[in-house]
Amino acid sequence: MQSNKVGITALYCRLSRDDGNKESDSNSIENQKIMLSRYAQEKGFENTRFYVDDGFTGTNFNRPDFKRMMEDVEAGYISTIIVKDMSRFGRNYVEVGLYTESYFPENNIRFIAITDLVDSADGENEIIPFKNVMNEMYARDISKKVRSAKRIRGNMGEPLAQPPYGYVKDAINPKKWVIEHEAAEVVRDIFRMCLEGKGNETIARLLQENKVLVPMAYWRSKGLNRGGKKSQEDPYNWCKTTIAKILSQQEYCGDVINFRTFSKSFKNKTRIPNSEENWKVFKNVHEPIIDRETFELVQTLIKKTKRRSPKKQNAEKHLFSGLLRCADCGHNLRYHTNTINKDIHYFSCGNYTKDTRGDCTTRHYIRADAIEAIVILELKHLASYLKNDEEILADILEKKTNKDFHEQQRFIESELQNAISRQQSVNVLYEKLYEDNAVGKVTDEWFMHMAHKYETERVALKSKIADYRTKLATMNTVQQSRDMFLKAVRKVIEMEALSAPLVRELIDHIDVYETQGKGKNKTQRVVIHYRFVGYIELPTKEEDFYKSDTRQGVQVSYIPRALPESITA
Repeated sequence: MQSNKVGITALYCRLSRDDGNKESDSNSIENQKIMLSRYAQEKGFENTRFYVDDGFTGTNFNRPDFKRMMEDVEAGYISTIIVKDMSRFGRNYVEVGLYTESYFPENNIRFIAITDLVDSADGENEIIPFKNVMNEMYARDISKKVRSAKRIRGNMGEPLAQPPYGYVKDAINPKKWVIEHEAAEVVRDIFRMCLEGKGNETIARLLQENKVLVPMAYWRSKGLNRGGKKSQEDPYNWCKTTIAKILSQQEYCGDVINFRTFSKSFKNKTRIPNSEENWKVFKNVHEPIIDRETFELVQTLIKKTKRRSPKKQNAEKHLFSGLLRCADCGHNLRYHTNTINKDIHYFSCGNYTKDTRGDCTTRHYIRADAIEAIVILELKHLASYLKNDEEILADILEKKTNKDFHEQQRFIESELQNAISRQQSVNVLYEKLYEDNAVGKVTDEWFMHMAHKYETERVALKSKIADYRTKLATMNTVQQSRDMFLKAVRKVIEMEALSAPLVRELIDHIDVYETQGKGKNKTQRVVIHYRFVGYIELPTKEEDFYKSDTRQGVQVSYIPRALPESITA
């Protein structure tokens, strides 16, 4: 019997999905432990210790227990390492070779791979390099098949990622997501608070104050195993990045988005963000938590708003913050409170020369109560036409619609449906071809030939479908915008008070001009630009005019129609 040095005998076990289903029983961690224990006992190795990496790939050595074993080697505790076979140690032939041919001999570590009949105590083994190459080729082949299978599943609309916070896998059909109502309510609250004008930091603080569990803590409380940081001192400590991620996830509309990320090779498992053009989006696959209109409105707010932390912890944004613009320089109007009379709140140009050393020569001052009254009047004006003179309002909106594109629209819609149908057929044919090749009905040569043909057609169809959808989106914008605008205006009819969500749902921005004239003849032009349809000029009666005292002795008159060109120039 070979003399065994004093020290720890490391019994190393590893298993991952890379090893396939065929060998899963023989390579199970339990069977590896039994084999290694029996071998150590029979050969007289004492002081054994297990190092186990369950669920880690062999294509790299970024494994927790392998690292722990190497730390013990560096510390001089380990004298012998025993594995079931070379593939359990690793499947990267370059790194495996560095360990077995250089590192272990230099550190006087005896290395044994039982079933491969490898024992460094017997001297160099010329077969080891070939076995290492074959082990890596096996991992490469498995990775290729897994990628191909995932590509097929992903192109057919099966979600490849774990369901986001608010969803869980269906107990009956794991390929489907269903709403987890407790978490879904939190998601709805986050979107609601965003529409109310609250920033991500404020939303995170409010959730923390209300003792709402962060997603990872929530999943753990439900017994769900998800990737990510497990240890967290405060399970209620929400951060603004989590809020930002939730607000940007299109999956909450009921969609499945595949291929958001990719890995460069089977050796490097790091996920890299994929360009959006390579995403595969399937709409209305599962029940939505957030309706699509609300989601798109939030995305618009995120893109156009540079959120700042409030000066005071409990400070709330004004209803019109971020919506008022200087009609001359385009900068946002900033919200202020009068330093002497705290009851007076107003907006003025953030680029005004005397206030900010900007380059706008006039202040564009307007009282907050005045702009609020103006908007209420205008919205009620719109609602009145929708309720009593809907035909007039429809005619005004119709002028914004190009009536000549309907025939072309129907043609593109037909071509789009044909392309989508063919794309689905190609996916099915590709999957059948893959299965036929796997069971030997189709040769590898024919598989490669047809796979290339289908892949080429799939890429062409993807480009064609994207082009058709872009054209339709452009053509549908006017009609969709009109319908969405009317839907939003209908909410005004039942409006009890002006709210931030309603304002942001209807209004894109408001241009505020500098006052004109002097004394009682002083007027100010305010132009409201609505979302979906832009500026609308409605027929106006004298009683629709509005006057308000913006400060003592000064009255500003609002007329809900465009002024003559000579005045607005």
